[in-house]
Amino acid sequence: MHNAASLDSLDLRLLMALQEDGRLTNQQLGDRIGLSASQCSRRRSALEAAGLISGYRAELAAEALGLSVLAFIQVTLAAHSGNNSRRFREMLAGVDAIQEAYAMTGDTDYLLKARVPDLKGLSRLVNDTLLAHATVARVRSSIVLERLKESGRLPLAGLEQIAGGRNRPEA
Repeated sequence: MHNAASLDSLDLRLLMALQEDGRLTNQQLGDRIGLSASQCSRRRSALEAAGLISGYRAELAAEALGLSVLAFIQVTLAAHSGNNSRRFREMLAGVDAIQEAYAMTGDTDYLLKARVPDLKGLSRLVNDTLLAHATVARVRSSIVLERLKESGRLPLAGLEQIAGGRNRPEA
């Protein structure tokens, strides 16, 4: 089983290459990190089985698809109870416009990231979906004016120090 402490430098280089381009074949991956295609295949399979690679997907261009408004929404629940939290989470699961949701510490209970076509879409999401839900007491939304940085990549370079120069012998 893999964990961050058991990753070697080849595992990290493989993961960094896949973060950059998840469509790489094992041959292309091997060419990038200095292993054979079969060695890359074994390592990739082991990393997937260990849950360190959780999936592959295409990144879609939201604005080109007509989803022009990106908003962050802070939600405060009406009452803090397990039942209220469960009902709110169940509601979130059915709302496609909400891309990400986080339970927070501090004044806000949840922080949501939403993509909608326009301001009317945001108004419907806030008023007809969130505020209309019995669990919600307060909603505060912020519209993104300009995205300065976006990355789904994890900072794996910092883990190289943990892995050091360790390379497992190949089977």
